[in-house]
Amino acid sequence: MNQQIHLGTDSVSLYMKREDLLHPIISGNKMRKLKYNLEQARLENKRTLVTFGGAYSNHISAVAAAGKEFGFRTIGVIRGDELAAMVSLNPTLEFASKSGMHLEFINRGAYAAKDLSQLQILKNIGLDDCYVLPEGGSNRLAVRGCEEVLVPADNRFDYICCAVGTGATMAGIINSSAQHQRVLGFPALKGEGFEKGIYLYTDKTNWQLISDYNFGGYAKISPVLVDFMNDFKQNTGIVLDPVYTSKMVFGVMDMIKKGYFARGSRILMIHTGGLQGIEGMNEKLKNKHLPLIDY
Repeated sequence: MNQQIHLGTDSVSLYMKREDLLHPIISGNKMRKLKYNLEQARLENKRTLVTFGGAYSNHISAVAAAGKEFGFRTIGVIRGDELAAMVSLNPTLEFASKSGMHLEFINRGAYAAKDLSQLQILKNIGLDDCYVLPEGGSNRLAVRGCEEVLVPADNRFDYICCAVGTGATMAGIINSSAQHQRVLGFPALKGEGFEKGIYLYTDKTNWQLISDYNFGGYAKISPVLVDFMNDFKQNTGIVLDPVYTSKMVFGVMDMIKKGYFARGSRILMIHTGGLQGIEGMNEKLKNKHLPLIDY
């Protein structure tokens, strides 16, 4: 479903693809990334999904929900052993646990070397029964799923805009984009290296990263962004997540104001879900006595 965003100007036309409506919990790109990985797990007769993530990971939440819904055991390797005593205080981890996910907490140093730690963890739980999903769920099967975000009717758009984490979602969108389209990616994190993650899965060149709207990096937020999210919801009825899509939408709207897009351009923004993270972010905002996200 593509929903038009009314701008009060006819200089460009703006739409949002509501990938957040794919599933109540496993929404947006998480559903896309898991689709073919779950099929592969079944083909390999694997009954346990093992994956990795941080305290507020959309991926951890999605894998836990997918395991419960589709009949897999799930194990989440969580960054930060100090979190083991705080599960009930963390909305994401509490949800994962209640969904049946076994949470394995490891210290941050070991997590940084998780390729080695993973081997021992798999030995402990039975190597033959595990299907391993990388952090963020990004692999070639995930990219294949994300190639299904765009449909033939979307060829009418000149620009496709999406948030960027690992780069797999953007790579899938690039692969299925039309030759005349430009794909703009908005990294949610500070730093470099996003190009490498994208080039790993595509050889097309009709894309560009816009790095000016990360708001300080992953899981960072400001009152300016919260106000923007709340205004956007009030005007459109669309709830944005605080880590990814909100920053992309803020960037696109700012670029429209600054005249980046030629008059008559047709722009499609991809809502990649992740709304489960709002509750945890609101706890952080509340502790800092800042305005809360309306959802």
